[in-house]
Amino acid sequence: MRLSILAAGALALAAIPACAWEVIRLSSDPVPATSAEVTETGPFGTIVRNVSDATLTAYLPEEGKANGTAVIVAPGGAFHMLSIDNEGAAVAKWLNSQGVTAFVLKYRLIETGADFPLSLMRYLNDLPGLRAAVEPLRPLATADGEEAVAWVRANAARYGVKPDRVGLMGFSAGGAVTVWTLLADKPESRPDFAIAIYPGLLPDTIAAPKDAPPLFVAVADDDKLAHGDSLRLAEAWTGAAKSAKLVTYSAGGHGFGMAKSGKPSDAWPDDMAGWMRSQGLLGQ
Repeated sequence: MRLSILAAGALALAAIPACAWEVIRLSSDPVPATSAEVTETGPFGTIVRNVSDATLTAYLPEEGKANGTAVIVAPGGAFHMLSIDNEGAAVAKWLNSQGVTAFVLKYRLIETGADFPLSLMRYLNDLPGLRAAVEPLRPLATADGEEAVAWVRANAARYGVKPDRVGLMGFSAGGAVTVWTLLADKPESRPDFAIAIYPGLLPDTIAAPKDAPPLFVAVADDDKLAHGDSLRLAEAWTGAAKSAKLVTYSAGGHGFGMAKSGKPSDAWPDDMAGWMRSQGLLGQ
């Protein structure tokens, strides 16, 4: 695992100041790309495209507020983009407000051009086609999830994090990265808890691993893209007598993230916080 110059320099520090952030490069073998990574604002909000080199961005709670729990946040975007604000930075900052140290994961994506909104919309109406397009990326994105968990756990002391309180959280496609990482079931990269918010593109058959960690799943009933996958995921855990909590909302659609819409899905952060509290993840 090779770090960026920025992260390597930060390693020399004995402690990290409150509210500091840094970017940690995870992958040593970026996907060859003809298009540079780009951040832009458009119909999908602030997004990142053409990620070929996976990174983590650290967000720290205010000094004295950290409770020892870390969450890696994987935004969604159908593997064409990352909803980097609504399902990334905004989530990390909310976690910080709960005393949680957060890391936003930019995992590797399908390369896209300027016409990607049309391509994405076509795929969203052709989920089998989207699954086929994403399949070659699956081992790479899974490796990014695994490396992220392993890196945060190995560097837990630097951030005041307890190495047995490292969680992985994903939205939509990021939920798929979360589930793929769970199903890989490797001790060094197995999160201690997992959170899947409207996860999509999941395997047709899901078998909870023997050492499956506690799982929180949230989805809206009117989510045509991820409702079925979300229920199957929760059922895989409960059917194997593993700890899982499924929360559904009567309305909210897909991709609500941290944005408030006045719909029942707005309650998901509070519901997740309640679950985390019940798991002993929000106390010192």
